[in-house]
Amino acid sequence: MSMLDFEPYTRWSEIEPVDMFPGLQRRTLGCGERLLLAEFSAQEGVEVPLHSHPHEQVGYVVAGQVELTIGGDSAVCGPGDSYTMPGGVEHGARFLTEGVVIDCFSPPREDYRR
Repeated sequence: MSMLDFEPYTRWSEIEPVDMFPGLQRRTLGCGERLLLAEFSAQEGVEVPLHSHPHEQVGYVVAGQVELTIGGDSAVCGPGDSYTMPGGVEHGARFLTEGVVIDCFSPPREDYRR
Protein backbone atom coordinates (compact mmCIF):
# COMPACT_ATOMS: atom_id res chain seq x y z
CA MET A 1 0.00 0.00 0.00
CA SER A 2 1.33 3.41 -1.02
CA MET A 3 1.94 6.14 1.55
CA LEU A 4 0.64 8.67 -0.98
CA ASP A 5 -2.88 10.11 -0.73
CA PHE A 6 -3.41 9.92 -4.50
CA GLU A 7 -3.06 7.34 -7.28
CA PRO A 8 0.47 7.83 -8.69
CA TYR A 9 -0.06 5.79 -11.88
CA THR A 10 -2.39 6.36 -14.81
CA ARG A 11 -3.16 3.82 -17.53
CA TRP A 12 -3.85 5.53 -20.87
CA SER A 13 -6.30 2.77 -21.83
CA GLU A 14 -8.39 3.54 -18.74
CA ILE A 15 -8.72 7.31 -19.36
CA GLU A 16 -12.06 8.35 -20.80
CA PRO A 17 -11.45 10.91 -23.57
CA VAL A 18 -13.27 14.23 -23.36
CA ASP A 19 -14.60 15.82 -26.55
CA MET A 20 -13.44 19.44 -26.38
CA PHE A 21 -15.28 20.20 -29.64
CA PRO A 22 -15.71 18.30 -32.94
CA GLY A 23 -12.43 16.68 -33.95
CA LEU A 24 -10.52 17.44 -30.72
CA GLN A 25 -10.27 15.09 -27.73
CA ARG A 26 -8.45 15.53 -24.41
CA ARG A 27 -7.17 12.95 -22.00
CA THR A 28 -5.92 14.18 -18.63
CA LEU A 29 -2.89 11.98 -18.06
CA GLY A 30 -1.93 13.11 -14.57
CA CYS A 31 -2.39 15.87 -12.05
CA GLY A 32 -0.47 16.93 -8.98
CA GLU A 33 -0.72 19.95 -6.70
CA ARG A 34 1.17 22.27 -9.08
CA LEU A 35 1.13 20.60 -12.51
CA LEU A 36 -1.34 18.94 -14.91
CA LEU A 37 -0.40 16.79 -17.93
CA ALA A 38 -2.86 16.40 -20.83
CA GLU A 39 -2.90 14.78 -24.26
CA PHE A 40 -4.82 16.38 -27.12
CA SER A 41 -5.68 14.37 -30.26
CA ALA A 42 -6.97 16.31 -33.24
CA GLN A 43 -8.24 15.62 -36.72
CA GLU A 44 -6.82 17.51 -39.68
CA GLY A 45 -8.26 21.01 -39.96
CA VAL A 46 -9.23 21.42 -36.31
CA GLU A 47 -8.74 24.97 -35.06
CA VAL A 48 -8.36 25.98 -31.43
CA PRO A 49 -9.48 29.63 -31.41
CA LEU A 50 -7.27 32.34 -29.95
CA HIS A 51 -7.74 32.42 -26.19
CA SER A 52 -5.80 33.03 -23.00
CA HIS A 53 -5.78 31.67 -19.47
CA PRO A 54 -3.69 32.38 -16.37
CA HIS A 55 -1.94 28.99 -16.55
CA GLU A 56 1.58 28.62 -17.92
CA GLN A 57 1.50 26.00 -20.69
CA VAL A 58 4.38 24.01 -22.15
CA GLY A 59 3.78 21.47 -24.90
CA TYR A 60 5.36 18.87 -27.15
CA VAL A 61 4.20 17.71 -30.58
CA VAL A 62 4.06 13.90 -30.65
CA ALA A 63 2.60 13.47 -34.15
CA GLY A 64 1.35 15.60 -37.02
CA GLN A 65 1.82 19.22 -38.04
CA VAL A 66 0.26 22.05 -36.04
CA GLU A 67 0.43 25.78 -36.68
CA LEU A 68 0.66 27.56 -33.34
CA THR A 69 0.09 31.25 -32.73
CA ILE A 70 1.51 32.57 -29.46
CA GLY A 71 1.38 36.27 -28.64
CA GLY A 72 0.82 37.16 -32.31
CA ASP A 73 3.76 35.07 -33.58
CA SER A 74 2.98 31.94 -35.66
CA ALA A 75 5.06 28.85 -36.46
CA VAL A 76 4.44 25.35 -37.79
CA CYS A 77 5.60 22.65 -35.40
CA GLY A 78 6.04 18.94 -36.07
CA PRO A 79 7.03 15.80 -34.17
CA GLY A 80 9.69 16.52 -31.58
CA ASP A 81 9.05 20.28 -31.49
CA SER A 82 7.98 22.02 -28.29
CA TYR A 83 6.48 25.36 -27.31
CA THR A 84 5.91 27.61 -24.30
CA MET A 85 2.89 29.81 -23.62
CA PRO A 86 3.21 32.15 -20.65
CA GLY A 87 0.10 32.67 -18.55
CA GLY A 88 -2.18 35.41 -19.84
CA VAL A 89 -0.74 35.40 -23.40
CA GLU A 90 -3.24 34.91 -26.24
CA HIS A 91 -2.64 31.71 -28.22
CA GLY A 92 -4.34 29.27 -30.58
CA ALA A 93 -3.64 26.34 -32.89
CA ARG A 94 -4.59 24.90 -36.27
CA PHE A 95 -3.89 21.25 -37.02
CA LEU A 96 -2.56 21.00 -40.57
CA THR A 97 -2.69 17.19 -40.31
CA GLU A 98 -4.11 14.72 -37.83
CA GLY A 99 -1.98 15.14 -34.72
CA VAL A 100 -1.25 14.58 -31.06
CA VAL A 101 0.24 17.09 -28.61
CA ILE A 102 1.07 16.79 -24.93
CA ASP A 103 0.58 19.88 -22.76
CA CYS A 104 1.58 20.68 -19.18
CA PHE A 105 -0.33 23.35 -17.25
CA SER A 106 0.82 25.10 -14.10
CA PRO A 107 -1.04 25.60 -11.92
CA PRO A 108 -3.35 22.73 -12.88
CA ARG A 109 -6.46 23.67 -14.83
CA GLU A 110 -9.37 22.81 -12.60
CA ASP A 111 -11.59 22.34 -15.66
CA TYR A 112 -9.24 19.61 -16.95
CA ARG A 113 -9.06 17.53 -13.77
CA ARG A 114 -10.60 14.09 -14.18
